[in-house]
Amino acid sequence: MKRILIYSLLLITTITAKVKAQDTVRLGIPDIFSAIDKNYPLLQLYEAKISSVRSLVEGAKAWMPPTVALAFDRFPYRLSLLKEMTPDNQAGLMLSVQQMIPNPVKLNAKKDYIASLENVQLNDFEWQKNVLHFTARLYYYRRYTAEQKLKTIREYRELLQMLIKTAKDKYAYNQSDLPTIFKAEASLSELGNMETMLYSQIAESNIGLNTLMSRDVNAPFFIDTLLNPKDYSNEYLLALDSSQLLRNDILAVESRIRSMKFNQRWAATGSKPDFGIQFSHGQMFGMPRQFSIMGMITVPIVPWSSKMYKSEVKSMGFEIQAMQKEKSTMQLMASQMIREKITMLIYETRQLNNYDKNVLPSYQKNLESNLLAYRQNTGNFFVLLDAWNMLLMKQLERIDKLGQVFTVQSEYEYQREIK
Repeated sequence: MKRILIYSLLLITTITAKVKAQDTVRLGIPDIFSAIDKNYPLLQLYEAKISSVRSLVEGAKAWMPPTVALAFDRFPYRLSLLKEMTPDNQAGLMLSVQQMIPNPVKLNAKKDYIASLENVQLNDFEWQKNVLHFTARLYYYRRYTAEQKLKTIREYRELLQMLIKTAKDKYAYNQSDLPTIFKAEASLSELGNMETMLYSQIAESNIGLNTLMSRDVNAPFFIDTLLNPKDYSNEYLLALDSSQLLRNDILAVESRIRSMKFNQRWAATGSKPDFGIQFSHGQMFGMPRQFSIMGMITVPIVPWSSKMYKSEVKSMGFEIQAMQKEKSTMQLMASQMIREKITMLIYETRQLNNYDKNVLPSYQKNLESNLLAYRQNTGNFFVLLDAWNMLLMKQLERIDKLGQVFTVQSEYEYQREIK
């Protein structure tokens, strides 16, 4: 019985481990973007709005419903007259049907205006995706740099542990000083605090990314282990060309201007007449049955009526001018931000390259030379510890600089709406 119980527990543990391993997937930035586009509720909101506009377009050319009226017409107070077949008996039941016929020019203008609203929602939808992708990039790169720091700290901890062990062995032969050993052990403990802070950054990034993907905030996943900054240096001159500003937030303003112009045309059709027809049938009590057909037409050009649509057209003209100024301002600010970000990216990348080509190799040689001298009993443990600490700090500074490059790169891609 005990063997069966132990076997069952082992089987359950194995299955659980396999399920967890299957659930822990590796997600690249494109995978996260796809999950956001598919699952984030705000994007689904825009999809519903677009469907709403399309439904409105389907009924844009609908007419008003007909009006049906039933009346007791010309009934005398002396109800006894209803039985007399005389000209004085003009009572009867009147059935009237009336249908207003809208001007087709108005209907076409209304449909064009409503249909133009779809482009506004589409542009807002695409721009919101850009905003979410930008946020995801920041979380992703922040986790990446934190993991790179953890990897570096683990490597340098192993080296420091080896140095401390060697220093303690040499202390027995009076070849190392005790205060420096204590200082090295303190530095080893400080690495634990740094790791805790980095784990906190990773957890925060995981929560942010899982939230954007509409997943459980504690769902585990791996990220790419090797990421390199993209080279946008060739786009420096392109950043000066305002014709490249095809961002969806600017296109959304253009769509709103276009939509307002359609609305203005629709309002201007208020000068066009509408039509109507009315059919009446009379079931008379003392006379033969009667009917009448009447045509109607509105006269919107009279002064007391024309003020309404004329003022609307004029008001919309001013709104269009305001939106055009808004668009120009957005283009100006976008040009400034794009130029700033590409310039910052170029200089940040140069600093990163300087770390790789000059700074780190020099500090690495400093550590190696001090390590060699210490092994040959011609060096000092205090100097060696300082060389170790300086190289570690420069390695972490290099990763910080890499994070800054990724941040500026993300901001540039956001401003250019690069997907």
